[in-house]
Amino acid sequence: MTDEEILERLSQDQNIRRILEIIRNLQLQDSWLAAGCVRNFIWNILFGKSGFDPNTDVDVIFFDPTISYEQTLQLEMELREAFPDYRWELKNQVYMHIHSPNTQPYSCSKDAMTQYPERCTAIGLRLMANDKLELFAPYGLEDIRAFQVRPTPHFLADEERKKLYTQRISKKNWQDKWSQLSFEFPSEEKKSAI
Repeated sequence: MTDEEILERLSQDQNIRRILEIIRNLQLQDSWLAAGCVRNFIWNILFGKSGFDPNTDVDVIFFDPTISYEQTLQLEMELREAFPDYRWELKNQVYMHIHSPNTQPYSCSKDAMTQYPERCTAIGLRLMANDKLELFAPYGLEDIRAFQVRPTPHFLADEERKKLYTQRISKKNWQDKWSQLSFEFPSEEKKSAI
């Protein structure tokens, strides 16, 4: 499946479209539907399942230094109350670097996505003012298409981040949903299955 075909499937999905419209209407600076929500949709369609999974967190990111951590939590609660059909996770990337060991503050949402733990998770989607979709995938879609999970260069560059990546992958149980996934760990030369 080509990038264009994947974008077309995302564009045609009623839930994804509605979520993107909700995000756009929030008018948060530098906002994206990101990470697992987009990645899981693509894995599902490649696996022959329905694209959108209502049990998947709807990861919304934005970048705005004028909105505090507490205000972000309040906005997330309001989003959950207004649109309870979705499992909203709202994160202001101004504060999220603290969850990644030895990481400098991010400069924007794209910078944050580039430094996510897995290459396949480094993905974002947004609905532009002209109703066109914009996809950001700094490492491309090849890992997603190949059902491959491996660390980003940022996570490979630091021993603490390598440990965090390994812990994170061991807790996710992604292979229960997508049996053909392969996993690469920083200490190994080749891919291995969990």
